[in-house]
Amino acid sequence: MSRSDSADREWLGSTARGMIRPAVVLAIAVVFCVCVGPVSFAQQAPAAAVPPPPMEFRGITLGMGIDQVKNALKADPLFRYRGDPDVSFLPQTSQYLIECEGNSFLSRAYFQFADSRLFIMILVLDAQKLDHYSLFSTLSAKYGQPTTLNPQESVWQTDLVRFSLERPLTVKYIDNKTFTALLAKGGAQKDLDQLSRESFLGEF
Repeated sequence: MSRSDSADREWLGSTARGMIRPAVVLAIAVVFCVCVGPVSFAQQAPAAAVPPPPMEFRGITLGMGIDQVKNALKADPLFRYRGDPDVSFLPQTSQYLIECEGNSFLSRAYFQFADSRLFIMILVLDAQKLDHYSLFSTLSAKYGQPTTLNPQESVWQTDLVRFSLERPLTVKYIDNKTFTALLAKGGAQKDLDQLSRESFLGEF
């Protein structure tokens, strides 16, 4: 073999090696993109929207009229509603309250009305059939982490509703707008009462 043939072979070998290295690097890069790419996209995908806390239980919704709630209670075997004997008038607040026993997992239920509209619903559950941890886990999985959390209660809250799980095992729904308005009205009445007292004392 001539010296020129040997030189040509060395040149071809070095050229081939030079071409193989970029090809290998390119192949590794392609494999990396194929394998890792979907993971990266999955990590960047937006989380599923969490529904707001509920305002309704078995067809009974905050804001319903008192007759609507009565009819819903009559039709649902979970509630042992007896009719008017379970309805009370609260003279201090001029509000109505329905209190009835429950069946199955429900021990007792309370429905409080302002201007004949439901604004508080309280469900006392049977602690012998349900436990606090299971219910808390179910609610957290559905509605996300509570807005506030302490040893006494877990609260999920929006401008419309305050939904809470209280110990030992009570679920409470509150219409935030109605409740806030009633608090403000109570505060205004307190100011009025104080002003009247001061005015009366000033007469002496």
